[in-house]
Formats: sequence, structure tokens, C-alpha cells
Amino acid sequence: MGLKPAIIFTAFLLFSTVANAQRAGKAIQINIDTLLNARPVSTCFNGLLKSWTKGIDGNGDGDGYLTMSAAVYCDNRDPHALPDNSLIPASDMHPAIKLHYNNRDSVGQQARYVSGEGGFAFNVPKKKYQGMYLSVTSSEGPSQLQIQLIYNDGTEIKDFTLPDYYNDITTGDENFSYLLHNLAKWGKKNIMTESDHHNIDVLNIHPNPNRVLRRIIVKKSKPGFLVFWAATGVVI
Repeated sequence: MGLKPAIIFTAFLLFSTVANAQRAGKAIQINIDTLLNARPVSTCFNGLLKSWTKGIDGNGDGDGYLTMSAAVYCDNRDPHALPDNSLIPASDMHPAIKLHYNNRDSVGQQARYVSGEGGFAFNVPKKKYQGMYLSVTSSEGPSQLQIQLIYNDGTEIKDFTLPDYYNDITTGDENFSYLLHNLAKWGKKNIMTESDHHNIDVLNIHPNPNRVLRRIIVKKSKPGFLVFWAATGVVI
């Protein structure tokens, strides 16, 4: 007796899913806990609102983001807020990315800010990567970034211009995409100051897939206020 069409179709879907996953590689959420020095997202759990403390605009003090639960608690209608689940699904341009806010955490740091000239560095699991994705925003204008990719056998340097988080990304950009698009922002008393048009961007720094990457150094020039939200690699 031959296999039923439904069984054949199910097997085909399973095979296709596995094959696509293999082609896409495995996503790794890079541990950047020691870098986090800012809390730009207001959270809410069980009716307890915990406000952001270091924002994303006005040199980091002017405005912040809210989770959906926090926005609803503040009685916003149809808020363009961050999703309560901080694991942002994959898109055609980036893998699933885990941000560092959590409604159940009312005290933890959520991101890294750099005001003026400065930078930071972090290690990554020593592997070959087909992509390395930095979730970032720039306010007060664009930020000029120099990325140093430290491999086992040397260093590669790349320069990128991160647009202001109010500006849309050019269609077909090979480096930048949206993690979250068209967000509102809120002032210090969690009062909405603008209802939409703000983003968290993703920068793929395109590591050399033939070399073992071990460390990333990010340097920023003086203009712009940078917030670094997460790093996610896709291994081969």
C-alpha cells in the first residue's frame, strides 16, 4: 500500500523546514550582560509600572520606550509599543533576536548607551559566522560607527553610518534593516510624546564566513546618541 498524500506532504514540509534551517544556520544570542548600563524601557507586571531611567532621545534623557503592558497600563489607545515578549521573530533580513527587557524585571539594565565619543567590546563564541547582527538606535542625528572584527588570524575594520532612529532605512540596504518599526516614545512620566515613526534598527556587520570570529569592538565618534540593544550571530 502506498503512502497517503497527506503523509507525503507532511514529510515534505518537515524536510523543507529542516533544509531551510540548515541553510539559514543557527542563531546565537550573544551574552552582553556586562555591557548593559541603561534602562530605556518602562515595564509593567501585575499592575506595577517601573519607568525607564536612561532614555533613547535628548542625549538619552528625553524619552524612552514602553512595553505593550506598560502602555496599556498608562491608558494609551492603540500604542505603537514594544512587544511584551522581547524575543523578536526573524525576518527576511535578520534572525530571531532577543532583547534584554522583561516585564517581570523591574530593576535590571536593558541596553548599553554611548553618549559622545566612546565605544565598547565583547567576546563572541569562537566560530565561523555567516552573519552578525547588532540591534542599535541613534538619536540626535546619525552615529558614525567603526566596527573591528577580531578573528583568530587577524582583524578586519568596517565603517557604518547608523541613521537617526526617526529616519526610515533605504529599500534594498544590505547592512541595515528594522528590528522594530514605527514605534511611539514616552517622556519621563510615561506620557506619550510622539505616537509613531521611531525604530530599533539591525546592523549586519557581515563577518568573513571563512574566518573564526572571537571578539567585536565598536567605536563611535562624537555626534549622535547610541543605544546598543543586542548582538545575535548566525553560525555556519
